[in-house]
Amino acid sequence: MALRALKFASLTAAASGIYLYGNKFLDPNDFGVVRVGRAIATTAVITYDYLTSLRSVPYGSEEYEFLKSQVHLRSAERLRELCCSNRGTFIKVGQHLGALDYLLPEEYTRTLKVLHSQAPQSTRQEIEQVIREDLGKEVLLLVVKQIFPDFEFMWLVEEAKKNLPLELDFLHEGRNAEKVAHMLKNFDFLKVPRIYWELSTSRVLLMEFMEGGQVNDRAYMERNGINVNEISRNLGKLYSEMIFVNGFVHCDPHPGNVLVKKCPASGKAHIILLDHGLYQVLSESFRMDYCRLWQALIKADMKRVQKYSRRLGAGDLYPLFACMLTARSWESVNRGIDQSPVSASEDMEIRSNAAAYLPQITQLLNNVPRQMLLLLKTNDLLRGIESALHTRASASSFLNMSRCCIRAVSTYQRSKSHSLYRRAQISLTEALSLWQINLYELFLWLKGSQLGNWVIALLRRMQHFTY
Repeated sequence: MALRALKFASLTAAASGIYLYGNKFLDPNDFGVVRVGRAIATTAVITYDYLTSLRSVPYGSEEYEFLKSQVHLRSAERLRELCCSNRGTFIKVGQHLGALDYLLPEEYTRTLKVLHSQAPQSTRQEIEQVIREDLGKEVLLLVVKQIFPDFEFMWLVEEAKKNLPLELDFLHEGRNAEKVAHMLKNFDFLKVPRIYWELSTSRVLLMEFMEGGQVNDRAYMERNGINVNEISRNLGKLYSEMIFVNGFVHCDPHPGNVLVKKCPASGKAHIILLDHGLYQVLSESFRMDYCRLWQALIKADMKRVQKYSRRLGAGDLYPLFACMLTARSWESVNRGIDQSPVSASEDMEIRSNAAAYLPQITQLLNNVPRQMLLLLKTNDLLRGIESALHTRASASSFLNMSRCCIRAVSTYQRSKSHSLYRRAQISLTEALSLWQINLYELFLWLKGSQLGNWVIALLRRMQHFTY
């Protein structure tokens, strides 16, 4: 034990010496042990606060609910301060938690939302030093392993830690931005900042300046005449195309990275996609299983839900997996997730079950493919946006997903077929399926429009005269 401590102290001293040699100041946050200590202390304080503040109060009473809300708020503020102090991956986790409106208590999400747009910033001196180093001379980079405490959502921390080097390589981010802009060029409502390559390096990225309101800011959209349902629908189109058709997915759509703005010239609402450091590339087999699983979920085909959930590693926990993917109760999944919006009682049930099934959730996250983890994070962030805009579980979002799944599966089947007749058959089936979706969408539009009401009233009157 003493020898291990001596080795750790020697390593720390060596790392400190190298760091101090290349820098004129010492920041305690550059040492993992400081962040670990701070995280452990924060966890201990939060735990103690919950245990002592609620211990002598009758469960379920008004006083209990009031005190619980106060403890939630204090704990959320402590977590926010921890994220701001430890920075790096902790900021990423905090941003994710702040978007889970449908899952976490409001005190947590409201407090942690600050990290979407007001995360700690580097000083001008630090930015200028990075620019001088990367644009003027070679630099010796010291990579130091980070030690992260074991707390809830540890899977997210591990994934963020693994992907952080890619996120910090700005040339990689620039290439991702250009790739997704080209890949989704048919969506005229999508705007991706232009990259100025001649002034960019792996540590400096100069891009076009774009501004707008955050995608979860419903008040901003109403002030600027932006259709909330249109934004939610178009965001769903973007991500369905990325996930199901292309298998190249922007995995950090927290509200600070997705802006909306109305174009003064055309009057159209644009979605501005920022921060292209974190993408997930899906394998073809994974993407096909995921497509077929969502098709089964939309059709409420429980046999296929079980089949493709198991193929994606869920095992016997496939009902929980289906609920996690859809953010709906098992009853709603069985009935059909497109049949009804999320009710207040269902929302409360989801929140309660999330805490009750935490061990099973942890087991599930350990079993599914690593590709699934970032998709689950992305799903959580998108559900949080939909929740803030009050557009969760809209029929249009499921229709867009269905279109993309049909196109993706048909393209895959054609690529594997060597028969001209079979490829023609697949294309005809695809066209018919897409036509059925278009017809159903037209029916929904008529049903909700004034014209539709007139047509229905006319048909009823004609039926009355017939009899």
